[in-house]
Amino acid sequence: MQKEPIFLSQKELDEQIWAMAAFQAVEDRPRSFHIVTYGCQMNAHDSEKLSGMLVRMGMAETEDRRHADLVIFNTCCVRENAERRALGNVIWLKQLKNEKPNLLIAVCGCMIQQPHMAERILKQYPFIDLAFGTHNLYRLASLLLELADKKHRVISVSPEENMIAEGLPVKRLNDYKAYVTVMYGCDNFCTYCIVPFVRGRERSRRMEDILREAEKLQKSGVQEIMLLGQNVNSYGGGKDFPKLLKALDGIGIPRIRFMTSHPKDLSDELIGVMASGKNICNNLHLPVQSGSNAVLKAMNRGYTREQYMERVQALRSVVPDIGITSDFIVGFPGETEEQFMDSVSLVDAVGYDAAFTFIYSPRVGTAAAKLKAQVPAEVSAERIRRLIQAVEQSTARVHQSLIGSTEQVLVEGVSKRSRTMVSGKGRRNITVTFAGDTRDTGKLIQVKINAAAANTLRGERVTTE
Repeated sequence: MQKEPIFLSQKELDEQIWAMAAFQAVEDRPRSFHIVTYGCQMNAHDSEKLSGMLVRMGMAETEDRRHADLVIFNTCCVRENAERRALGNVIWLKQLKNEKPNLLIAVCGCMIQQPHMAERILKQYPFIDLAFGTHNLYRLASLLLELADKKHRVISVSPEENMIAEGLPVKRLNDYKAYVTVMYGCDNFCTYCIVPFVRGRERSRRMEDILREAEKLQKSGVQEIMLLGQNVNSYGGGKDFPKLLKALDGIGIPRIRFMTSHPKDLSDELIGVMASGKNICNNLHLPVQSGSNAVLKAMNRGYTREQYMERVQALRSVVPDIGITSDFIVGFPGETEEQFMDSVSLVDAVGYDAAFTFIYSPRVGTAAAKLKAQVPAEVSAERIRRLIQAVEQSTARVHQSLIGSTEQVLVEGVSKRSRTMVSGKGRRNITVTFAGDTRDTGKLIQVKINAAAANTLRGERVTTE
């Protein structure tokens, strides 16, 4: 059951807008900022909101953190490696702060939302000035004002998890693609996952707010939107996402994507909307995590391998050219060799376009972290090598099957490998490269595929839409 959200009142929003303006009057305020983002698309969109507020506060973004007056680390804690990388990079700034005493360093995001983590971070890293959690992002201006006024370090980690703040300024990463959050949090409590503890329980934005945002994006020339949520097809308690998707399809933005979808919530109604939609892209990220029923049960995923395959087949029966990607966890506590091979065989059975593969890492506070049958690191490392090989073979088969087809490509820029080539994503979300230049960036171009590489397709333009 989704939590009833609390929406930021107009008075509270006005207070934050006032704080943004007031900060510009601070004499020794930072003039430039740099944000380092770790983790998922939700974190990336949070960083767009942070950037929007900082620009409203009179700061300019700089690409080099060494030239910034304020550096913010927007962190992730879903996997241990992301947390370790964030802390490693924060330590790097210690020397920079010695050289620039007025440099402000802030750490925010999921890692800070963990119990007592903010206090621990500030104790271990005395050169950090500000730590705030995921539920306090909208208060950035107030927090920086407090920092400037009181001249002491600030911690702000609120246990209030069901706040939704509409109306914050956003500085988007580019002009032709945009993230649109439709819901926050998760109610699934998978035994390995920290998300419900740091992002809170599920709560959905009002449909009229989402549609209003999408209409503005359409008028501004955005070519593609990505709908975001920890469990996006649970929007409105699971019953309203097909209705929302259908309404967004009618707005006229040429391409619509969404992630992440939970297999147990992939309804026939949603599949029907995907099949009939004009602008809904033919790809779906459908994380399975394991091909073993025993492991899926231990993970509390809420479906079996057979139920997952039934949903894949139902989807492909009406959208035969859909590309499916997934997530897999290797080395979940107690995973046997036979259970691991169930994951390998599932890769072949589904025929994934691609998959993200991870070695299980225990997260404090989750049920799986308390399990005693932890898989040895060397076993997990050997298994993930074999799983990656299986995924690469699946990807190669998919890419070969697309040779001769035509893909609508949204050009993202000049290819890193050749200045005479451009690259972008097809509707199936596979990277395509072809001859072009910077004038193609942000355009939708029809491309005939004539070759396939490990991670990309290659082709030649047919027409420009």
